[in-house]
Amino acid sequence: MNRVVASALIAAGALGLAGCGFTPLYGDPAVTAQLHSVQVTTPPGRTGQLIREHLDDALANAKGQAPKYRMDLALAETRYPRGLRVDNVATRYEYVLTANYTVVSISSGASVKKGTTRAQVTYDSADQPYASITAQQDAQDRAAAECARLIQLELAAWLATQGKS
Repeated sequence: MNRVVASALIAAGALGLAGCGFTPLYGDPAVTAQLHSVQVTTPPGRTGQLIREHLDDALANAKGQAPKYRMDLALAETRYPRGLRVDNVATRYEYVLTANYTVVSISSGASVKKGTTRAQVTYDSADQPYASITAQQDAQDRAAAECARLIQLELAAWLATQGKS
């Protein structure tokens, strides 16, 4: 009896969703095609290179096609000591990456979208110098990946509403 009721509820839910007009964000081929046509300019430094690589992966740039948009990035990095020992040496750090981006239409040269994303990660600081440097670089990579993911979501949402407004 419980299986019949559960099946009926699932069927009713599916019918309700079918009639609501819900479309997944990436269900629109125009959004995906426009995401492919964003060219990212590389900010200076290691973190700039990391975020560009993550954005190239996230946006799946179409090689061989002329881009429609150019994304200019400006990065700000801060590092805060956390977890101080009695000798006032930090054992843990908080790394904050803020990415300000501007999307420019290549055809008109006009700025069409601006935004800011922020990622916070923490990492342990070891007494061994190599381990500490490796932990900091890993934190930079994780923060760059998170900022790239947030930028991708903001761009996809913006592109999805472009055709409907």
